[in-house]
Amino acid sequence: MQTNRIFAGLLAMAMLASTPLTIIAGTHGPDKRPGAVVTKTVTYAVDTEQSTIVWNAKKVGGEHTGNIKLSKGEFVFNGNKLTAGTFTADMTSLSENKGNERVVGHLKNDDFFAVDKNPTATFKVTKLAPISGAAAGQPNYNVTGDLMIKGTTKPITFPATVKLEGDNVEATAKLTVNRLDYDIKYRAAIIGTAADKIIEDTFSLDLKLVGKKSKPM
Repeated sequence: MQTNRIFAGLLAMAMLASTPLTIIAGTHGPDKRPGAVVTKTVTYAVDTEQSTIVWNAKKVGGEHTGNIKLSKGEFVFNGNKLTAGTFTADMTSLSENKGNERVVGHLKNDDFFAVDKNPTATFKVTKLAPISGAAAGQPNYNVTGDLMIKGTTKPITFPATVKLEGDNVEATAKLTVNRLDYDIKYRAAIIGTAADKIIEDTFSLDLKLVGKKSKPM
């Protein structure tokens, strides 16, 4: 009789020890806690009509400025945090603000962007570092990504201001590109061009990218 009571007591203790483990595993996984907030990954498609790319290139005694249109692009957010982005520029749309067709034709030929062979340029975000304490309207991300021009891809990092409001996002940035990285050497100092004919090795891109919420992922 005494043996039976001891056995029953041990069995009860074993059951009590195992029961809480079963309850925890079965009803309280990390995504099922009462009040837990689940963020959604959302894509914002670029509005190619509202977005702009303004280029500027300087040379001895002058400069040229123009535009390039985006053909497509998207931002990806997790909650209110930017996590990814890809953008494609239509190099065939390259223009010059004064309507100088000679300049445009030269920029499109093999001396510069070889647009017939390389009709697009692309940028893909590879890293995003939020800037802590950024004031409103000031850069709030350091963006790193792969920039492909003329078939060559190089990494580039620059600050950007990203503003998310409801279904809309806007990003602005100005970056400097070294054309020599993309084998664009026409009238560069590196190849011994006469000083009065040199075109600067860098050109700038002034970006305004506008997007609208498209679909959840």
